[in-house]
Amino acid sequence: MGRKVPPTARIAEFPETAAEQARWWEGHILEVLHGLPLDASEGAVPRAEFDPRRNSLAERERAKAAELTAAGHRVTASGIKQRRQRYQRDGLIGLADGRSAKQRPPFGMVDAVVVEAMRQAIGETAEDSSKTIGFIVWRAKEILAGQEEAADVEVPSRATLYRLYSKLATGTHATGSARTRRSVNARPPGPFGEVPASAPGELMQIDSTPLDVLVRLDDGIAEKVELTAMVDIATRSITAAVLRPTTKAADASALLARSVTPEAMRPGWSEALLMSRSVLPHRRLLTLDERLEQAAARPVIVPETIVCDHGKVFISNNFRVSCRYLGINLQPAHKATPTDKGTIEKTLGSVATLFAQFVAGYTGSTADRRGRKLEDGPLWSLSELQSLLDEWIVAVWQTRPHDGLRDPQAPKRAFSPNEKYATLVESCGYVPVPLNGEDYIELLPERWQAINAYGIRIKHRTYDDVELGPLRRQHSGVAEKKGLWEIHHDPYDISRIWVRDRQGDRWITVFWKHLRRVGVPFGELAWDHACEQAPGGTEEQIADAAAALLRRAHAGPALEKGPAAKRSRRVAARTRATTPDRPVPDPPAAEPTPDEEPDTELAKVIPLGLFDPLANPWRRP
Repeated sequence: MGRKVPPTARIAEFPETAAEQARWWEGHILEVLHGLPLDASEGAVPRAEFDPRRNSLAERERAKAAELTAAGHRVTASGIKQRRQRYQRDGLIGLADGRSAKQRPPFGMVDAVVVEAMRQAIGETAEDSSKTIGFIVWRAKEILAGQEEAADVEVPSRATLYRLYSKLATGTHATGSARTRRSVNARPPGPFGEVPASAPGELMQIDSTPLDVLVRLDDGIAEKVELTAMVDIATRSITAAVLRPTTKAADASALLARSVTPEAMRPGWSEALLMSRSVLPHRRLLTLDERLEQAAARPVIVPETIVCDHGKVFISNNFRVSCRYLGINLQPAHKATPTDKGTIEKTLGSVATLFAQFVAGYTGSTADRRGRKLEDGPLWSLSELQSLLDEWIVAVWQTRPHDGLRDPQAPKRAFSPNEKYATLVESCGYVPVPLNGEDYIELLPERWQAINAYGIRIKHRTYDDVELGPLRRQHSGVAEKKGLWEIHHDPYDISRIWVRDRQGDRWITVFWKHLRRVGVPFGELAWDHACEQAPGGTEEQIADAAAALLRRAHAGPALEKGPAAKRSRRVAARTRATTPDRPVPDPPAAEPTPDEEPDTELAKVIPLGLFDPLANPWRRP
């Protein structure tokens, strides 16, 4: 068997005095072996009694023993020989005193039952609120008191239990931040990482989180909004990001449509943000997709696989259908395992660090980081903040070098998402996915209902149209749904729905029956709130109440006071915040009467009195 390389670095395991003594012996042993000590200067010659050319190894060992004995270090020639052999076998640690390196038990003389009780007490803090060390020590004693095998075990002193806690609680954050503690406990026990991606869209991740910025909703209410974003693993590109008061399945589906659609330039944006002026291969891509002519410098990426968590928005039937419609493989992550989608988690955190903290109304990530009276300061509206976020993604995020985009052949060079996309698209290619208006309808939530003689009723709202005539009270042909018809609706605009006509292979747009009565579109949030305010009311009364709610919100918060009024304004503001990015439908035209003359002055209307059978008919009023 060949010689082993001595583990010289293990000398750090010994106390400093033992290590210094070993180095002192090393100098003498080297002189015995080679004739020169360790600190010999350049050009020095061996002393006569230690010259390997004149004296044998045994003679040099005897000479070294005599020298050290004369200096007061009593040692024999056999002792020098033993140290020389240990040095040749084990290196520097062979000369150290092995007794000083003996490891004590990790927990001293503390009984194993006490150690396990302390471990259990620390483990119980994983999902609980943070407590002090004193509580955990008390809990460990309680656990010992309830165990029969610990009846004869002596409980250590308070100081010993505190030292035991310090050793066992390392890295657990048992008395620290509960959020950090849950994050640490959610890590898998073994090595973890993400599946690598080598092509744009091969693997993408989607998630939603509250954005640490207050926005000014339509009636002056200041509230946080939710950010839903999707990131490409191969290029670290944020392909789409939307802000909503509350994320719904329709928003997640719309996010897919934005990811495969070029980002249009907005009024006021600098021409430097054009794709034609970026590192993206605009000229070559334009020959494949004409929509890129006036597009901003954000790559268009078609997802192949999307990793999401188990939030109800992403595992909803609507989002799954949208993914299937676009040919996307939806892969839910393991429950309570954020490491399965670490890239989007880090990306959303980076948005807070690089963008949100520079925005007026930044609240900080926790309550102890929040400033005072932020609601009274200047705040952006939701649409303005969305425009700022879109511009920031194009101008900053897509052009900023990313640590995760380093070339293995040149690790000092960090690429930006746009640069990485331009590199990968050369080898992976680009296939456009054009979407039209019908595609947007396909991405909306679906429901199955009957078409009755009066039309379609959804949450006390009646939708009707002339085109529904041949379909009324008819079987849709879908036996699995008991003959019901497929209906798609927008939760942010209840003014219309879409019915799939399977015979004509088209969508029938059906308007709300009382759309002319209200005049403005609103969402299900305002409708549900109006139903609460008018229990048992008719459809017309609820419609009037919802319209009045929006008018009060538009007039300003000074008209009403109290918690109920504040909640009404909040519901209306959250509803109106989502309408600017959706087209307002034209209401169906009223049927004109034959004798209608627009310019004719209307006659004075004299109301009729109520008939009273007990009154005297001959008495004049």
